[in-house]
Amino acid sequence: MTGQADQSVSTPRFLTVVLDVDSTLSAVEGIDWLAERRGGETASFVRRLTADAMSGRVALQDVYERRLERIAPALEDVRALSDAYRANVASGADRTIARLRRSGVRVIAISGGLRLARFNATMDDPNKPAFAVNFFTGVPAPAGAITVLLPIYLAFLGMPNPPAVLTALYTLLIAFLMVSRLPVFSGKTVRMRVPPEMVLPVFVSVVFFIALLIGYPWHILSAGSVLYLLSLPAGWKSYRDHERKLATAAATPADAAPSNPAPPFASAVSEPQPDDRPARLN
Repeated sequence: MTGQADQSVSTPRFLTVVLDVDSTLSAVEGIDWLAERRGGETASFVRRLTADAMSGRVALQDVYERRLERIAPALEDVRALSDAYRANVASGADRTIARLRRSGVRVIAISGGLRLARFNATMDDPNKPAFAVNFFTGVPAPAGAITVLLPIYLAFLGMPNPPAVLTALYTLLIAFLMVSRLPVFSGKTVRMRVPPEMVLPVFVSVVFFIALLIGYPWHILSAGSVLYLLSLPAGWKSYRDHERKLATAAATPADAAPSNPAPPFASAVSEPQPDDRPARLN
């Protein structure tokens, strides 16, 4: 039997298979499940928003925020959703994944749609400093989805496959960064006004980058993922610098006298300055 089982395992066509959890690996669609937990009115509101997004009437990024604001999931809701995922795993998923692994295929399950649910209660925190609008809380979902596939990019470049344990640890690291409180620079308030004389060079640069991405996708995605991960400490340092400046400003008394106060009876009218211009021009 063992020999027959080994012979039934064919050579894999793919090195890695990425599975979406919601409505794929599990029968549960996380956001809909949470909406049903809040009642029929909230569930109808979420379904209507989803339909509007699918038809293009509402921007997709706005739908994510509005659905989470309406549902306002707490930590116990997310834990209950985790149990629902496990209880509704698709039929045969365990056997399929086991067979893929026996064939040498790396299997990755991804679900990043509820990244902000944990921090929903602090989205409208009145004590949040003004500079915090320039930072995400944790790695945003699109960046996490791109960087977590770095092992796949490297595999397409012909690099040797890392051990499965190392790949699993890297995936867990990205997942942790997505749900962490790490401040990540967002650039939301950066005004990118291009001077007229720089429009053509910027346009050519964008076209050149797109051409590189099309011609060398795995090189660009690999380099971009590595550079993005290396930039995370810089965002954290910038956030801490803003915090220190804010703390220093708060510690300084508002009515503190300036170091060089102006004289109390300074003359309001300045004396006329000598005029060296000639009285008459010939």
